[in-house]
Amino acid sequence: MDRIEMTTPLSFAVLGPVRAWRGQSEIDLGTRQQRLILALLLARAGGAVSVAELVDLLWDSDPPPSAVNVVHRHVGMLRRRFEPGLPTRAAGSVLIRDGAEYRLRIDGESLDLLRFRRLVAQAADSSGEPAVELYREALALWRARCASGLQTGGRAHPEFVAVDGERFAAVRAATDAALRAGCVHAVLPAIRLAAEYEPLDEALQARLLLALAADGRRAEALAAYADIEHRLADELGIQPGGELRAARDSLLDHDAPADGSRSRRGVGRAELELSQSTRAEPPAQLPADHPHFTGRRDVLAAAEELLAGDRRTTALVIDGMPGVGKTTLAVHLAHQLAARYPDGQLHADLRGFDSGDSVMTPAEALRGFLWSLGVAPAAIPAELHAQAGLYRSILAERRMLILLDNCRDWDQIRHLLPGTGGSLVIATSRRRITGTAGQAGAHPLHLDLLTHGEARELLTRRLGEAAAADPAAVDEIIARCGRLPLALALVAIRSVGRPGLSLPAVAGELAEADGRLAGFGDTHADLEAIFSWSYRALTPEAARLFRLLPLHPAGELSAEAAAALGGRSLRSARGLLAELGSQLLVQPGNGRWRMHDLLRAYAVELGEEHDDAAERDAAIERVYDYYQLSAYAAHLPLQPQVPLPEPEPSERGVTGRGFTGRADAMAWFAAEQRVLTAIVARAKERGRPRTAWQIALALQNFFQDTAQFRQWAATMSSGLAATGDDPAAQALLHRSLAGACYFLADLDRGLSHLQHARALFERLGRRNEQGHAENNIAEIRLDQRRYHEAIRHAEAARALFRAEGNVRGATNALLIIARAQGWLGRHAEALGMFVEARRQFEALGDLHGTGTTQAWLAHTYSMIDDLPHAMATWQQAIDIFRDARATHHTAEVLVSIGDFHSANGDPALAGQAWSEALAELDGTDSPMARRIRDRLLWHR
Repeated sequence: MDRIEMTTPLSFAVLGPVRAWRGQSEIDLGTRQQRLILALLLARAGGAVSVAELVDLLWDSDPPPSAVNVVHRHVGMLRRRFEPGLPTRAAGSVLIRDGAEYRLRIDGESLDLLRFRRLVAQAADSSGEPAVELYREALALWRARCASGLQTGGRAHPEFVAVDGERFAAVRAATDAALRAGCVHAVLPAIRLAAEYEPLDEALQARLLLALAADGRRAEALAAYADIEHRLADELGIQPGGELRAARDSLLDHDAPADGSRSRRGVGRAELELSQSTRAEPPAQLPADHPHFTGRRDVLAAAEELLAGDRRTTALVIDGMPGVGKTTLAVHLAHQLAARYPDGQLHADLRGFDSGDSVMTPAEALRGFLWSLGVAPAAIPAELHAQAGLYRSILAERRMLILLDNCRDWDQIRHLLPGTGGSLVIATSRRRITGTAGQAGAHPLHLDLLTHGEARELLTRRLGEAAAADPAAVDEIIARCGRLPLALALVAIRSVGRPGLSLPAVAGELAEADGRLAGFGDTHADLEAIFSWSYRALTPEAARLFRLLPLHPAGELSAEAAAALGGRSLRSARGLLAELGSQLLVQPGNGRWRMHDLLRAYAVELGEEHDDAAERDAAIERVYDYYQLSAYAAHLPLQPQVPLPEPEPSERGVTGRGFTGRADAMAWFAAEQRVLTAIVARAKERGRPRTAWQIALALQNFFQDTAQFRQWAATMSSGLAATGDDPAAQALLHRSLAGACYFLADLDRGLSHLQHARALFERLGRRNEQGHAENNIAEIRLDQRRYHEAIRHAEAARALFRAEGNVRGATNALLIIARAQGWLGRHAEALGMFVEARRQFEALGDLHGTGTTQAWLAHTYSMIDDLPHAMATWQQAIDIFRDARATHHTAEVLVSIGDFHSANGDPALAGQAWSEALAELDGTDSPMARRIRDRLLWHR
């Protein structure tokens, strides 16, 4: 019997609930965790899944120490379900392990996803009714959403979302084919179902309208348009886009059949293209191709062979040593292939080998790509997996080329790869990326030094007849440059710039130079001599700035920061940077300037040799002055509750940057965040503790508004460590840290910081700040259900605020007292206080205070079973918070409504309210989201 079971073929399904069969018998797949693991393996369709990904899949956050062992145990149990009788530690032949990765050994007929992809590919290569029939067969394989029933926290895993995206892309393609062939009735059920699943997908809805009209259902199509127009306005606050409007206009075309008869003529090309002129231009972000690109024919041919031989290819990862020409090759290859990817090109420098925190995170890259793809910043999720899922869902229906430069490792780029569809990533790295070999569709390409012939061709193309006239000198230059493209290019630029210098003289200078930069290995031993040619061509002012640039805390800087570093005017600094750029010593991009690592090392050596310690220290001091003054100016438009004390003017004549408003300040903080946090960490060591804590506090509102709660806490901790014996600074830092801890749900630590802050404010006689600390403590005591203590602290705060004439602070304290009274069962007293607090907040024009009061007033009504007043008042609070775009507080109200329904035995309404609350928090870093997911899972 065991032998029969072992030889009977297995089959799997993931286009709906996850299922598996041995022959005709369905296999019990075990626990939810085991089905989740199998679902991700099936979604990869034979591709590798790392243990780390499986840990992330099973635990949203804080996996237990035994997580890896638990994953291995679940995998072992799945193996024995597929292969009964398999010994406990045997590897098996179905679910196989490769290092720290797992994969399923499946063929094209044993998995519904692979059959679906094969049918869609065949349909794409066909036309007319045969193509439509193939699409219909492919879409008939779907029974529900991918891996349905296995959502976590109300949301599907990004990998499953990407597979769903393939379905909707196929529906769109099937509709287009059916409209052309005049047999739309064959796929109309699939279109209807897809439109129901994605009611806000305008491309799907537009095709539904056209399909209904082509099937003689114009009245139904017009009704459908009215429904989607209302839904877009109600849920997103937007009007229909160009595609939907074009489809609607086609319904009103007098040439369309109006008698209800079914049309089999198909639709015109202009109608099918859905008003392409109204669509946004595709992104075109590729850097310019190098005019003197040469050689690399073997690597280019290998890339073409990979693309031709494997239609699943999603990534080409080019690796090689620094200066070997990876970026130049990648850009050239991207330009060669760009025409095959009509939906545009994306580009990001991931800064994988920059120092410290300047390395671009996958989340940072994804945010930039999603912005470029038209996703509004507020709609971008906060969690990395959710960002990747949205990114892959968009790419699933497009053919785009993505260029990722300077990648550090596999973890940095794996979330940036497309899941399905026809897009391609070209990535570069100066180290071999492990992980590409195990990823389906990803292929490594190693870039070595130029051959002697390619190096000669490079110099000949740049130097022309001079290279052809003296081959011996060319050979000597190639040898001295180690066939490194960067070095050869610099030699060529310098030679062209000195027409009186013969190539034998150039070769002689190289031979006589005492090579440096030995830290980069033997290949780069002569680079210093090559770099020195460009350096010696600089004016003294530009050469000095070049030597100072490595003193900046990050790998890139603005012109304003360069001006401060060099002690120059902004206009002068811009001119000097342009001069450095003309010699290829720095590179511009996005309003900032970057220096190649080898050139940075060279500049460090020059600075240590030519500039004394005092001059270098003065440059660093000027940079710190600039950032301290600019951070202060930037924090003011963010309207802090307690503005910072104004810094003293710079003793070195440095001025800070000016800002036009909140958006300008937020953009500056985002661009300079790494620099600012680095200065906070280092300033105390340089004897500038005030700079450290002032910049830290200036960042507070930026961190809060961008929901970077952990970064907020880390930066304030560094600032606090720098305060020394300054009690006012310590108090402000403790209170800021308490805010970060509160948002991170670490109430005990937040309380400790507030107690420190209160004591310091009291000692300093700063009653307003002491009142804020008392109110904050009362808030924490409320969360801890210590209501009498909350009242005591809030009454102390109220007295302090009244003494200072602070009406808003006193009303906030009254609100806390009312909440505590309600929890203590003193509902009549609470209701009276809430009404008084609402009146005060409305008089102050304080929307946040008014909304919060309404929310707690509704909660009190619910506690006395006055349901009509409770629901009406809760809805008023939701309306106020939504008008104020206060998503966190909107979610809090919805959670309260859900809790009320749950306590009253109505799980359906509770789940609806909690799901709405979770949707409000999408794109934030609020710990409340996890608590809502727990509620939804518990009541499932």
